[in-house]
Amino acid sequence: MIVVTGATGNVGRPLTQALAKAGEQVTAVSRHAAAVPDGVRYVSADLADPQGLSPALDGAKALFLLLSGDLHAPEARPGDIIDLAAASGVRRVVLLSSQGVATRPLGPSRIAMRAVENTLRESGLDWAVLRPGGFASNALAWAESVRTQGTVAAPFGDVGVPVVDPADIAEVAAACLLDDRHAGGIFELTGPEVITPRQQAQVIAAALDSPVRFHELTREEAKAAMTQFVPPELADDTLDIISAPNPDELRISSDVERVLGRAPRPFDNWVARNIAAFR
Repeated sequence: MIVVTGATGNVGRPLTQALAKAGEQVTAVSRHAAAVPDGVRYVSADLADPQGLSPALDGAKALFLLLSGDLHAPEARPGDIIDLAAASGVRRVVLLSSQGVATRPLGPSRIAMRAVENTLRESGLDWAVLRPGGFASNALAWAESVRTQGTVAAPFGDVGVPVVDPADIAEVAAACLLDDRHAGGIFELTGPEVITPRQQAQVIAAALDSPVRFHELTREEAKAAMTQFVPPELADDTLDIISAPNPDELRISSDVERVLGRAPRPFDNWVARNIAAFR
């Protein structure tokens, strides 16, 4: 049995599908109930309360751990999830971390995630750590404004980073969960090209065959929008990166290709598969 947390999200959903297609028994975990593939067991749990994960871990051999906002919840002790996994007989944990742990180690959200990484490395379990950069799927935040106004609104319109397709993250996670060769690896995951928000808007417009106007937000406007969904410290850490990426954050990593044997998918591929969200 493999347990996938965050199973209804942009990474967890394709990961759950890939593992089920590979013939694995899968338990999908999320805070809110959602449909899962046939044959997949579903458990509702809030990772801010690690003990709530106990039923899902019963009989599990591996865990994909995606903490998201649970890492920053009041009184959160995400390391307890790793201890619980070990006590439940889990032998391998694949952690979805962040590129910023290495590139911006002093950011508050990065300090917290590094502590989780350290707990995992010291746990005695088999482990792998995935450190993606910006997600291509962050563009879904523009879907409503594209549909209703033909507009993309974002800060730092001409500053780019090599955004990664969540489907690539999911495939790398599946490989790390299933293949012993990847145990003990730290994988930096990026897309194949640096692309700016303005260029992303142009790609969406081309896929729609319809004009899309770009509106540049101030940092303050962008933070106000982001903190509706993420903690303020995570919003600040993210804005620091996308406003002035350093050389390490602009580097195209070879890790997706090293694990999967193919180049990472470009942004236009992600748009083509998700264009219905923008129509």
